[in-house]
Amino acid sequence: MRYRNASEILPDELLKEIQKYVSGDALYIPQKKERKKWGECSGARSFYEKRNEEIFSKFNNGSNIEKLADLYNLSVETIRKIVYR
Repeated sequence: MRYRNASEILPDELLKEIQKYVSGDALYIPQKKERKKWGECSGARSFYEKRNEEIFSKFNNGSNIEKLADLYNLSVETIRKIVYR
C-alpha cells in the first residue's frame, strides 16, 4: 500500500465532501475486489465437498454411520450432519 495525495487524484467536489468527515488524516480505501469464500484459494472447500459427497453416496448405498465415522476419522455426529443435511 502506498501513500497518494487525494488532491491529485480526486475531483475538487469529492475532496471537499470527504473533508467534511475527515481532514488531515490518512484514509484507507479498500480494494474493490470481493473476498473469496473460505477454502477457495487453498482448495480445501472443494476437498471437503467431494469428501462429503462420497460419505453421502456410501451412506445411500448401505454403509452404516459408525463404519463411515471410522473410515473417515470423523465423529458419528459429524457423519450424521453430513448425511442428513
